[in-house]
Amino acid sequence: MDKDSKIYVAGHRGLVGSAIWKNLQDKGYTHLIGRSHEELDLLDGAAVQAFFERENPEYVFLAAAYVGGIMANNTYRADFILRNLQIQNHIIGESFRHKVKKLLFLGSTCIYPREASQPISEESLLTAPLEYTNEPYAIAKIAGLKMCESFNLQYGTNYIAVMPTNLYGPNDNFDLERSHVLPAMIRKIHLAKCLMENDWEAIREDLARRPVENISAGHPNEEIARILLKYGITPSEVKLWGTGKPLREFLWSEEMADACVFIMERVNFSDLAKGKNPVRNCHINIGTGKEISIGRLAGIIAKTIGYDGRITFDASKPDGTLRKLTDVSKLHSLGWRHSIEIEEGVDRMYRWYRSSTKNKIVVK
Repeated sequence: MDKDSKIYVAGHRGLVGSAIWKNLQDKGYTHLIGRSHEELDLLDGAAVQAFFERENPEYVFLAAAYVGGIMANNTYRADFILRNLQIQNHIIGESFRHKVKKLLFLGSTCIYPREASQPISEESLLTAPLEYTNEPYAIAKIAGLKMCESFNLQYGTNYIAVMPTNLYGPNDNFDLERSHVLPAMIRKIHLAKCLMENDWEAIREDLARRPVENISAGHPNEEIARILLKYGITPSEVKLWGTGKPLREFLWSEEMADACVFIMERVNFSDLAKGKNPVRNCHINIGTGKEISIGRLAGIIAKTIGYDGRITFDASKPDGTLRKLTDVSKLHSLGWRHSIEIEEGVDRMYRWYRSSTKNKIVVK
């Protein structure tokens, strides 16, 4: 990519896309294209086609996706498979029709089998059944990966698929029903601390920015306390889903973005396919190669926030995959490694979250 290349970042306001956008800007790329959902509905094939005809980007980062945590994945199964397939089909299809020079497709390590050997290498794909709770999302991401691979093999395109581990960072989703585990725990523990300290001003700042089931800053204390209780948040206790035993790997989103731009600048599909017969599993895991239990992570978050109440786990709720550590040896061999460890990342995340909740409260 040249510094003045026309680069489209699909999903440029989300956790992943915003980090890629910032990384490109920081590295001097000057011709970036982004559209909000209101400006371009990626589920609308005709709208996506018109956008590509008008803008004709040279490079594409496909970071747009319909995402969520274990509760959302298990509840909105049809939405997760249908919407992600539509987004991928529209953008990859139009990228091919408009002769995009290079595309980076972002998937997820949930594509791998539930019982895959640890750490999980790229070769584990499609070797055993998936984790049921996020199966629809995983199947959509596998389809996107295989679409990239198939276009490369049939038409000689240069589409690369990367599979990031669990991400967290600025612009993450903190919705208590739909967010991933780490931002959900940060928000729950933060709100529990506020309840413990009877700090209703801070609670209302939080809800003014991010209402919970339409309960916002203007509602009475009793209604706010009731909705927080529904999500396991009380002055003396935070109740989290599962047993706390599953092990997870976490990568700071801005480092993931750096890895993605690094790959777009230096790696081609031909490099990844060289020597493979048949050509498959050319995707790249992006992660740290390190893991932590959900229980220990909750402790780190509580210490960072300064919460000394109880943290308990509801074992009647699903854990999801018990262990999911990525093998990042391919990424390391290409020349990229992470540097931000989980303790530093949680501190950065909480400081970003607090700054983002500072909102003028308007009570009507």
